[in-house]
Amino acid sequence: MTGGKHGQGEARRRARGELEGEVLAALWAAGRPVPAAAIQEQVPGAAYTTVLTILTRLCGKGMVTRQREGRGHVYAPVDDRAGHAAAGMHSLLDEGGDRATVLARFLSDLSPEDEQLLEQLLRGD
Repeated sequence: MTGGKHGQGEARRRARGELEGEVLAALWAAGRPVPAAAIQEQVPGAAYTTVLTILTRLCGKGMVTRQREGRGHVYAPVDDRAGHAAAGMHSLLDEGGDRATVLARFLSDLSPEDEQLLEQLLRGD
C-alpha cells in the first residue's frame, strides 16, 4: 500500500518498549547530554513530539536526566548500557516469583563461556 499517513507507505508499528530502547540507544551513542532534536535524528520515523514524549516518560522513570541549556533542554541517560541491562535483570528477578527457580532456569540457558565468566565474577576474579 502506498501513500499512507506520512506519504511513505504504512509505517511499521514498533513493539512495546522498542521506541524507548531506540531513544536510549541514541543517548548512549551520543556520549554526552544532547537536545531532543539530536535524538530524533537518530530514531528513524519518530516525530519530534513523540521523542519528547518518550524522553519525558524516561525522565519520570528515573532513566534519563533533563537539564536546562539555553532556551531548551538536554537529555542524558542515568546508566550506561550495562547498568540499564543489570537493572532490568534485577527487575525481572524481583517479579519472577520463586527466585531460586528463576535463577536456575537462567543458569541452565547460559553458554559454557558465560557460565565460566559468571563463576569468575562470583569468586571475585
